Amino acid sequence: MARLYKFHGGLHLDGHKAESLGQGLRSASLPEQLVLPLRQHIGEYNKPLVEVGNRVLKGDVIAANSSLICAAVHAPTSGTVSAIGNYPVAHPSGQRDCCIVIDVDGEDEAASADIVDPNELDSEALIQRICRAGIVGLGGAAFPTSPKLSRGKTHTVDTLIINGVECEPYITCDDILMRNYAAEVIRGSDYLQRILAPRTTLIAIEDNKPEAIAAMQAALAQQPLANTEIIAIPTIYPSGGEKQLIQILTGKEVPHGQLAFDIGLLCQNVGTCVAITRALEQDQPLISRVVTCTGDNVSQPGNWEVRFGTPVSHLIEQAGGYKNADEAFLVMGGPMMGFALHSDQLPIVKASNCIMVMREQTIPHAPGYHDECIRCSKCTEVCPAQLLPQQLYWHARAKAWDRTQEFKLFDCIECGCCSAVCPSQIPLVQYYRAAKSEIRSAHKAQFKSDRARARFEFREKRLLLKKQVDEERRRLKREALKQKQAKSGAAADGEPDPVQAALERVRERKKAIQEETR
Repeated sequence: MARLYKFHGGLHLDGHKAESLGQGLRSASLPEQLVLPLRQHIGEYNKPLVEVGNRVLKGDVIAANSSLICAAVHAPTSGTVSAIGNYPVAHPSGQRDCCIVIDVDGEDEAASADIVDPNELDSEALIQRICRAGIVGLGGAAFPTSPKLSRGKTHTVDTLIINGVECEPYITCDDILMRNYAAEVIRGSDYLQRILAPRTTLIAIEDNKPEAIAAMQAALAQQPLANTEIIAIPTIYPSGGEKQLIQILTGKEVPHGQLAFDIGLLCQNVGTCVAITRALEQDQPLISRVVTCTGDNVSQPGNWEVRFGTPVSHLIEQAGGYKNADEAFLVMGGPMMGFALHSDQLPIVKASNCIMVMREQTIPHAPGYHDECIRCSKCTEVCPAQLLPQQLYWHARAKAWDRTQEFKLFDCIECGCCSAVCPSQIPLVQYYRAAKSEIRSAHKAQFKSDRARARFEFREKRLLLKKQVDEERRRLKREALKQKQAKSGAAADGEPDPVQAALERVRERKKAIQEETR
């Protein structure tokens, strides 16, 4: 058994997981209409590949982009495209985004699959098929999987980590997935090993998931993988974070400004492994995921396999509906890192791991009234990133963006530990999120300004160069003409200019005509 290490800070939290594990995994029915945002991942926007009125089949690509950091969107079922436009999406700001709306026909007719034996494909071909399937990390970040694997392949990956740690309260989608699809997780891990050729593979699961651990051990025993070990780690939040999990399993810390594969490590979620298995063995794109619907204000908490684009309201209906709709507060994600939803008419997307239906507001929409900081330093004690949350709070509140970056604001993983222990109930994470958003917006505006200035300066240089070239061309033409005239004069050996001679003849003829008329 591998030696386990500890990370700084963290919290022991009440799990609230039993409520959603009693019913097993179920499939959610199809709604009448699906709303699919064009961007359900970190990276560039997709472009629609369909038009209003087109009929699509399950698995058809409906939006894509040739950019490297991008993940295509596929039709989750068959139907007709009824609209393409801006609709509300799941986002902390409550913003709208470009979406494709599909009217479901109920036939669930699938497009023809191009099934090949993945054992006959090399690593590049495997990555291409993963890319074509639109797979992203299903642990929450939704970073496209294929560019991550491509970059990991160019580095030497010493250790592959399969993340089955689900440390945030209420969320049980990975737990139920490992219980039901353990064999697919193992086969997905095998494909990742073929692509990355790691020396060691570690499958990490929290020790409060004995059923999932047993299912995974049985699947690994049935299909052994070389140098692969299932490790039960202590239950402490946020051990599921990539950097924290790496520190627990290897004792290594990812340096500031670097990524995991810079130090020979790569992490993938268990849900991503299942998606990879389905993509490579069945040519099935990522069109659904397991979503936990739980909380003290929903009648039948549980886990469902849900097609993307399904309204949150439809999933809540599958869970028996609200206990009290007038007192319903919705959160996408968990109580620590999730964000509040302003409506239940928002679509489930690739990053939707949990819908919490609560009686009381769990996550503030934005920083508002709260008590003043008493400088107790509890936030510093629990910060797993070893930051100074109190200093970050003061500088974020003062909008001193340069100072927040001096205190490594972007190393904050927004785990919410600082907010959870704050006796003044300051929503610290909301301040950090707002600060990051402001800084990113400023950087984006600066980038656009710099690019516009560069284009203007390039144009001015181009016009100046063109003017200089034209002037030089005219000067050379004048000199060439002078040289030609000089050569013509020298060749005539002193004879009069033929042009002048012709003019003289014309004048003499006119003079002769005038004399005759007299």
